[in-house]
Parts: sequence; structure tokens; C-alpha cells
Amino acid sequence: MKKIKKIFSFLGPGFITGASDDDPSGIGTYSQTGAQFGYSQLWLTPFSLPFMIIMQEMAGRIGIVTGKGLSGVIRKYYSKKILYSAVFILLIANTVNIGANLGAMAASARLVFGLNFYIWLLLMTIITLVLEVFVSYRLYSRYLKYLAFSLFAYIITAFVIKQDWGLIAISAVIPTFSLNTDYLLNVVAFLGTTISAYLFFWQANEEVEEEVENHQIRSMGVGIPKIGHVDIKKMRIDTVIGMFFSNAVSFFIIVTAASTLGAQGIRNITTADQAAQALRPLAGDFAFILFALGIIGTGLLAIPILAGSASYALSEVFGWHEGLYKKLRQAHGFYGVITLATLVGLLVNFTPIKPFQMLYYTAVLNGIAAPPIMILIMLISNNKKIMGNYRNSRLSNIGGWTIALIMSGAAILLLLSFLNIIG
Repeated sequence: MKKIKKIFSFLGPGFITGASDDDPSGIGTYSQTGAQFGYSQLWLTPFSLPFMIIMQEMAGRIGIVTGKGLSGVIRKYYSKKILYSAVFILLIANTVNIGANLGAMAASARLVFGLNFYIWLLLMTIITLVLEVFVSYRLYSRYLKYLAFSLFAYIITAFVIKQDWGLIAISAVIPTFSLNTDYLLNVVAFLGTTISAYLFFWQANEEVEEEVENHQIRSMGVGIPKIGHVDIKKMRIDTVIGMFFSNAVSFFIIVTAASTLGAQGIRNITTADQAAQALRPLAGDFAFILFALGIIGTGLLAIPILAGSASYALSEVFGWHEGLYKKLRQAHGFYGVITLATLVGLLVNFTPIKPFQMLYYTAVLNGIAAPPIMILIMLISNNKKIMGNYRNSRLSNIGGWTIALIMSGAAILLLLSFLNIIG
């Protein structure tokens, strides 16, 4: 028991960030990937893992070295035009993502307990707001770690079902390519929900929160922390564990969806009922309950991170007091943005798009929004004036620029594909 507690105490922002990556939007997108394409896009999971680690490590390192979040660093060293553009991209993507996750949580609760969708939507919004505003970071982060383990249901289910593991192994290492619009759309959605801009902002700020908790700096954005190789090493190990956990879960969600939903002929997931069927081989009639727990649990994990990352960014733009370690009376603007982002996200659900379709389209939006932020992170993490001796290694630069170009290229190809259809 002591060893388990020690492991949990070691896990920090990197693990929480990785776990939140498998939010309802991620679950919906990975399920759609398996249902629509079977095992043929499994290669995206091992392919994306090193890039996830590299990008998140950069974000975390920027936070540790500067004692500021990404928005604070951009504000100090770059033009207002770049600052406002980056924050605007983040706010739009995060608000839509919050709305999609709230809708999925409400639809999942309705699937199990009945009642009107909008009643659950209001309840989920209230619950997340109370947790975000009134529960301390130290306490909240402790439970965020435990919520993440609800995702193991997908891993177990993959082994309950009879699988063609030989084909799975081949599909995981041999890429398949197509310029088909549906294929490109799913690649952008997959990469967008796996390597998302909000995760960069969140981890950078949470590393700073850790420094405040450990009394390395007085408050966020105030002073340069005294750091050493131990701090960087711990962050890197934490990040690798978090990203590996996230990637493993996404891999098994695809496998499970391919061998259940895909095998049943379900190609497009539009309802919670359809998505829940993936867990039926494990849970039988309790599949809906297990599915709802996973969606609601990861939603409670991800929405505060989405709202929080947006609030960190905007608070640093205007120089407001910020931080989840602060109480409401100490950071009105910070918690005000969290509340507003969550409430605007609530309104997103009053569109004609079904909640589980919205999860997928949100992932596509993230895939288009992420590349500009990634390019900015590359510039910051290579800037000697900002990072000193903690600039990128050659490996980080190769990996970072490669995935930034790949995601930019995929987004451009998708847009061109849509233009051809329209033309």
C-alpha cells in the first residue's frame, strides 16, 4: 500500500494531462475510428506517442524554467498580435470542447438514469463548476488521478473479445494512407484529440502550480524559480507515464470498437447507446452503466482542464491573479473565466448536432487549431533568452517540427478536400 501511495504521490501534471487526453471527445473519436476503419488506423497510436511526449515535455519544461504559463511567456517576449491570436484559438477550441463533453456526459447519464437530457446537462454543468471553483487544487488533483483509471474498462474489454492479434500487430506498425475525405477527416480528428493545444497550456501552468506548492516561487508568474536537473527529470518521467497511459487507452478503445461496433456494422456513432455497445462483451446489460461512468468520470477530469487552461491563458493576458491554489476571493477574474467558458460551452449543446457527433467534430477543430500553437511552442523552447540552458535538444527539435508539419499538412489537405467537394 505504501508503494502504491508513493507512486501516486509521484504522478503529477504530466499524468493528469495524459489522462485528460482520453476525455469524452477522445473516447468518441477513438470509438469512431475503430467502428469506421476497423484496425486500419491503429498505426496512428504508436506513431503519435513519441510526438505527444515531445510536445508535452516542451510545454512542461517552459513552465518549470520560466515560472510562467505559455500565455505569460508569449506576453513577455512576443507581440500582442501573436498573443491575442494564440489565446483566441485556444478559447474557441476549448469552449466548443467543453460543450461537447458536457453534452456527452448528459447523454450518458440519461442513457442510464432516464430524465430529460437538458436536466442532466444543467446538473453536469453545476457539478463541474462547483468542483472547479470551490475545491482546492491539492485535493482536486489527487482525485483526478483516480478518475483516470475508469478507462481501464476498454483495455479489459479488448481481451474479453476474441481478437485477431496478428492483424492488430500488423495494423499497428504498418501505416495505410488515403486521400479520401473521410480518411483525412479522421486522421485530423485523431491527431487533434491526441495532441491538443489545451494540453500544452494546461501542463505548462500546472508545472508552475507545483512550483508554488513547493515554495519555489511566491506565486504564478512572479519570480524565476530555482530549478535543477532533478525537477526536469521528474517532469519528464511523469510526462512519459501520462502520455503512455493515454496512448495505451486510445489503442484499446480502437481495438474494442473495431471488434464490436465495426463487426456489428455500426460505422457512424451518433448516440450514447451506440457507443456503449462496445463494452457489452465485458459488462453485458451493465455496459451502459460502465460506459456512463467512463464518460462522466473523464468528463469531470477534462472539463476543469479545458476551462482552466483557457482561464490561465486569459488571466496572463490581462495580468490577473491566477491559479487553482487561490481561493475565489483572491482570483475573481481567473474563476470568472472558468465559469464563463463552462456556461458558454453549455450553450453549444443547443445546436442541432447530436452530442456524440459533436465530440468528433470538436476533435477535428482541435486538429486544425493545434499546429499554430505547436509552432509557437517550438520557437519559445528554442529561444535562449527564455530557456537559457534548457533549450530543446536536437531530438526534440526533429520530433516537434515533424509533427507540427504533419498536422499542418493534414489540416490543409482536409480543407482542400472539402473545397474540391464544394467545387
